Amino acid sequence: MTASPRWKRIVFKPSGEALAGPSGSGLDGATLAATAEEIVAVRQMGVDVAVVVGGGNFWRGRTGAMSGMDATQSDHIGMLGTVMNALALQDALERAGMDTRVQSAIEMPRIAEPYIRRRAMRHLEKGRVVIFAAGTGNPFFTTDTAAALRAAEMDADALLKGTHSGVDGVYDADPRTNPDARKIDEISYLDVMTKDLKVMDATAIAFCRDNQIPIVVFDMSAPGALQAILRGEQVGSIVQG
Repeated sequence: MTASPRWKRIVFKPSGEALAGPSGSGLDGATLAATAEEIVAVRQMGVDVAVVVGGGNFWRGRTGAMSGMDATQSDHIGMLGTVMNALALQDALERAGMDTRVQSAIEMPRIAEPYIRRRAMRHLEKGRVVIFAAGTGNPFFTTDTAAALRAAEMDADALLKGTHSGVDGVYDADPRTNPDARKIDEISYLDVMTKDLKVMDATAIAFCRDNQIPIVVFDMSAPGALQAILRGEQVGSIVQG
């Protein structure tokens, strides 16, 4: 354990489903409030926090009931789902006393700032939490890839990916369907890609590898997990090297 945080600036990537609580769809007020409290506690450790939200709690167009839809149209709808999550998380954070800004990769000036890297950096330097919405603004790129991109742009020291459904790290098989699945505490970027482990999509993994950004995969429903990771405790799994 370290006396000071192991990283000074992080990008936190909660999945959309994780913000939905037990139901896995829509939004859950208690889960949002708990997530906000976790982020506030990390800020109180002196760590800069940027958040990239997923949107799977609202839209799974390519694999769901609308699987026949044009892929670009489907991805644009998914981006709007992330904007809803960003606004909900902003509200929870501000009710918890945290100054927050939402920046969207798709311009919608009535409700969010446009994504401007230098402005986002200034917000972080002033102690604000910045929530990035609408992914990269482009179809065919996941919010995992958006998180990797924003981590590089914000000069973040690490990317923390919060999972749900009790999956608390990287496994050699899906622990939800295989009782013999083994958790891996530390693994290299290359091994994740060559073994096709479903940590993040391959583009995000390769981007983090090229920019030497460690990825921590953990169960964000475990109370205090974010703080424990930043204290240097063994929580979840780390992808690096």
